[in-house]
Amino acid sequence: MITGKFPALRLRRNRKTDWSRRLIEENNLTPNDFILPIFLIDGKNKKQSIKSMPGVYRYTIDKLNNLVDRAIKKGIPMIALFPYTEKRKKNDLGTEALNENNLVCRALQRIKNKYKNEIGIMCDVALDPYTSHGHDGLLQNKYVLNDETIKILLDQSLLQAQMGCDVLAPSDMMDGRIGEIRKYLDKHNFKMTQILSYAVKYASSFYGPFRDAVGSKNLLKGNKKNYQMDYRNSDEALREVALDIKEGADMVMVKPGLPYLDIIKKVKENFKIPVMAYQVSGEYSLLEYGIKNDLTDRNIILESLISFKRAGANAIVSYYADRLDQIIK
Repeated sequence: MITGKFPALRLRRNRKTDWSRRLIEENNLTPNDFILPIFLIDGKNKKQSIKSMPGVYRYTIDKLNNLVDRAIKKGIPMIALFPYTEKRKKNDLGTEALNENNLVCRALQRIKNKYKNEIGIMCDVALDPYTSHGHDGLLQNKYVLNDETIKILLDQSLLQAQMGCDVLAPSDMMDGRIGEIRKYLDKHNFKMTQILSYAVKYASSFYGPFRDAVGSKNLLKGNKKNYQMDYRNSDEALREVALDIKEGADMVMVKPGLPYLDIIKKVKENFKIPVMAYQVSGEYSLLEYGIKNDLTDRNIILESLISFKRAGANAIVSYYADRLDQIIK
């Protein structure tokens, strides 16, 4: 029995009914909160499964119309293109990144010709899908060179902009590349092409399935710890963001997502800049494994996605983006 004076305020009153909970909810998800990743492969009329990412596929360019139509119909603002580059097209310098007939360039042209500005397109600026050693830049004595890599990234950025990319997303973590890319784009009259900087990209073990999806997993020599961030650090993330904003970034990315909600919150509170979060392949595969093996129910997907919004993310790159309506149901 409760004795003494009980508080007049009972917070549970607002939780009593569904309509009341909906009335006072602080965060919610809509299609506007998502970026849909799409993996590309060479060939025709192919939809290729990815063993490490159940429910996610690689598509040939002739299959893109259906994907983009569905994304537009669902109200998704932007898609992100990632190529699976055949091994024979890879080399130490990643020269396929500068081939105007590579997968990304052909996909950009096809989508832009048909859809114009109905949907945004984001492309990674990095060399790891194209290098035979799996790193994001030029490798010398097991060390990724910074300034020499940037010179190639400039040409990759310009090429993607020329082909119709709306949002360039440098994910390489080279120092100074945002400022150099911004100046290079402006010089060539691409002043309105946006830059979404992977300002906070950690050297994470959560990337394995993605590397499988783009064909770099078994090629990677060593690790990426000499250029991607140490996951033990958080203050350093703020320094990275501050530098990229000063260099001209329009938006910033925190990657991975769920293990770094504290970083998302810090970045948003300190800089008030649009912050994107990437629910990376390892996060996706763990959720799918748990659901498939009856270790949890599908509501865990919605709960995980809401956590990004609660932390302060403006949008989420997620392999669930085109399934949001099913998830909410």
